[in-house]
Amino acid sequence: MYLSRAIAIAGLVTFANSSTLVFAQSAHPAPPSAVSLIIRTDDIGMSHSVNMAMQKLVSTGMPISVSVLFACPWYQEAVEILKQHPNVAVGIHLALNSEWKNYRWGPVAGSTAVPSLVDANGFFFPSSEALHQHNPNVAEVEKELRAQIERALRSGVKIDYVDEHMGTATRYPEFREVTERLAKEYGLGMSGYFGEAMDAPQYFATPDRKSDSLVAFVNRLSPGLHGVVTHVGIDDAELGALLDMNTDEPLPDMSKNRQGELTALTSPRFSAALKARNVVLLTYRDVIAREGLQSMRRPVE
Repeated sequence: MYLSRAIAIAGLVTFANSSTLVFAQSAHPAPPSAVSLIIRTDDIGMSHSVNMAMQKLVSTGMPISVSVLFACPWYQEAVEILKQHPNVAVGIHLALNSEWKNYRWGPVAGSTAVPSLVDANGFFFPSSEALHQHNPNVAEVEKELRAQIERALRSGVKIDYVDEHMGTATRYPEFREVTERLAKEYGLGMSGYFGEAMDAPQYFATPDRKSDSLVAFVNRLSPGLHGVVTHVGIDDAELGALLDMNTDEPLPDMSKNRQGELTALTSPRFSAALKARNVVLLTYRDVIAREGLQSMRRPVE
């Protein structure tokens, strides 16, 4: 959740006279000196509010990679939206945690199939640490991650990559080995494994400063491939009711912060910053087509 190069068609940013973004396509690979950026948007399918924000974002035409929580009840709505936007790269946001007070989800495989992964109510634990402290069975971790991948593959949208909700599926060596092996088995990319420098500088910025943070981020990008992890939402009663139960730097006013990220990503200031730096926007589908899955390497920690 918090915080992954023959050519795919690279999204080169151009702009209309209005504030609406228009993205032209290039048939040529970005030169080595180019600044390339993957915008990854996490937690899609978590709620209706998040899905509506994702719809606004992908409707701009901006090249985007969206990571769907297929373990969550609202993933089906997300799938229906994404079917209308086939150029969006779709990832599986592999989940082993459920962190919101009064809104919990559990394993796709069923709680009785993976009992070491759930609390007394059959829900995922709220944090990576809480899960690990309960000595999860690694075979059950594999069973659950496989169930999430297979649900995603049956959904009818093209699946390009996997990443991990709250970092849990790669946080511990035994979990990482399972995730890497499953990605290879199913022929999927892994976010962070293509040499991209991942960041999320806007996450802890206040809602009214998120545009400033993203513009400053774009302005300091060096040549090469970069990734920014984003979380969008609509500031409404549904999203506003969610409270983060994590002890690891929980973000207050979550709905306002996610609305702030959506506003920043779709702002004329952000698009102007991309244009000024000649940033090439890529999706994970682009990078996989350009580099191939054989180019993936475990990131250095």
